[in-house]
Amino acid sequence: MIRMLPLIAVAAFAGPAVAQVADPAPVVAAERAFAAETARVGINRGFTHWSVDDAVVFDEGRASTVRATYPDRERPEGEPSLSWWPNFAGIARSGDLGFTTGGVEVGGRRTGHYFTVWKRQADGSWKWVYDGGSGATAAGVPGPETEPVAMIPGATTPMTPDAALAAVREVEADLAEAAGTDQRAAHLAVLAEDARVYVARRAPAAGLTQAGEVLSHWPQAFLFAPMTGGGASDAGDLVWTYGEAAWDADNALHQGWFVRVWRRDADEVWKLVFVQLVPGVPPPPLRVTTQPPPAS
Repeated sequence: MIRMLPLIAVAAFAGPAVAQVADPAPVVAAERAFAAETARVGINRGFTHWSVDDAVVFDEGRASTVRATYPDRERPEGEPSLSWWPNFAGIARSGDLGFTTGGVEVGGRRTGHYFTVWKRQADGSWKWVYDGGSGATAAGVPGPETEPVAMIPGATTPMTPDAALAAVREVEADLAEAAGTDQRAAHLAVLAEDARVYVARRAPAAGLTQAGEVLSHWPQAFLFAPMTGGGASDAGDLVWTYGEAAWDADNALHQGWFVRVWRRDADEVWKLVFVQLVPGVPPPPLRVTTQPPPAS
């Protein structure tokens, strides 16, 4: 059963919840500008220009920073063209944290999906704090000429970012415990109705019905560590996380990383709106556990 921490209000709230859509247009615009500039100046320069200094990427299976993996330099001769576009996007009620995900083309050939987490800066600009890819096929997804689907907005009641992170640590501990025996059932229990699930070589799952099918192509069980990093929105309605994972497949132990986005819904329950695994090559040191972290 998913445990919930008490809500900590940061401001008075009166009246019923407002079922309005939190418009992700700012993060969609940032993503498109990021992609356009990268196409013009090259991968390294484009990535460093649009990210915070300590933005997280996975480099050959290891967690790294954008500056270490993509040093600011001229485009090397022969670099293949890279393009991507948003198909699904979301933003927090507070308008300070958002994400987009969609198809990727390398050298004109569709290769998979990207996922980017964006954070609004003090000067009002947007910079990304995480960027990564998925091996889920992009063959059938809408093209760059289409508008992305907007995430259903989260709860309107306020919560501090620290309280939101603490609550998500609790639900991730429960997810880890359940996924140790049946990851499909564990994920379905916490997925939102509009969730996206990316499983390598399968088409992305949009919604619970499709998620049930693609999750069957993951191993029966996972070991998930407590979150390594991530962040929460100022409204406490949106949290992104990443951390270590391990699983058995083909008579061998595999290691990698989970990446997730959690949304606090109107009923004050945290639901997953995005989940993917990033394989580790070579694998990181094994530090995963199915046990929840000790109470602080």
